[in-house]
Amino acid sequence: MEPHRLTQEQARRVAVRAQLLDEPRPDDVLEVVEHLTLLQDDRTAAVAPSADHVLWSRLGSGYAPEETAALLAQHVLVVLDGRIRPAEDVALYRAEMAAWRDGQGLLPYQEAARTWLLDNHACRADILARLAADGPLPARALPDTCVRPWRSSGWNDARNVRRMIDAMVAAGEVAMAGRRGRDPLWDLAERVYPDALVVPLDEARRERDRRRLRALGLARPKAPRTPQEPDDVGAVGEPVAVKGVPGEWRVDPFVLGTFDAEPFVGRTVLLSPLDRLVFDRVRMAALFAFDYALEMYKPAAQRRWGYWALPVLHGDRLVGKVDATADRKAGVLRVDAVHEDEAFDADLTAAVQEQVEDLARWLDLEPLHAR
Repeated sequence: MEPHRLTQEQARRVAVRAQLLDEPRPDDVLEVVEHLTLLQDDRTAAVAPSADHVLWSRLGSGYAPEETAALLAQHVLVVLDGRIRPAEDVALYRAEMAAWRDGQGLLPYQEAARTWLLDNHACRADILARLAADGPLPARALPDTCVRPWRSSGWNDARNVRRMIDAMVAAGEVAMAGRRGRDPLWDLAERVYPDALVVPLDEARRERDRRRLRALGLARPKAPRTPQEPDDVGAVGEPVAVKGVPGEWRVDPFVLGTFDAEPFVGRTVLLSPLDRLVFDRVRMAALFAFDYALEMYKPAAQRRWGYWALPVLHGDRLVGKVDATADRKAGVLRVDAVHEDEAFDADLTAAVQEQVEDLARWLDLEPLHAR
């Protein structure tokens, strides 16, 4: 079919609307997660854990993290591959889990992990037995009876149990069942995941691509492989050409069609660095011409914007970064800098300040700006 033709402004608005970052705001936690398909379960709390920050940016300060915690405790939401997902979506991963168990279509690093798991079948059996009797349990409470230790470049050496859990999650045998403090708790997958028919592998991947495109609005059909959640969407959706943006793109026709009935009304939002709007940095740069990187792993002297700088969305543009830190001991949200990619006018300055104050209220902190 002939591709849709969009300006960069129209393409940005499709992306923003698909991510529920325009007006009106959504008002239900579960519906937001179902639409977005995932929240990254990152516990870095320089400002707030990313999953909670993402929900605040959609739902507003009425959102309470206890709502997500309750849905996780009830297993309405589950954690799979480090992402919080609707439990019903596990059905779309069961065929992949079965293929992993059977050794079908694995990449070399997956085959190596599976071989290591099989070599340590007695340890796997010991862990399953312990979880069956006493789960949910943290990794440190599980037995390490591996006869062949895990060897890597160094990062995961001597972490046999944690690597065993990762392999058993991939095989669909073990699942994260909650947390005790910051420690994940593990249990038998059958106690965490809902019963569901296995969706055939090719059909499951197409449906995951379709849902990913609905959440992103606009995406590339092909992108470099990532370890977990892909950045591309294959052949789902419809082709689109974005003026001034090279490459092939796919658009979700439903999101595109909403603009006929609902004109775009943007908001000013302080995003999590792990927000899906900016997480695919190649897509972000192509559509938004925004220069950004998460700098928490850089030495302080090499950071341009800050340890956990928050991208600033204003309408359909990414216009700057707010270097903020939640100092809970002092009771303040410390704002060390507001980096303007373009000069802020009075209205934009006021809108960003309002968002800083709203974020502080939600965190039950006082905003404190560096002088």
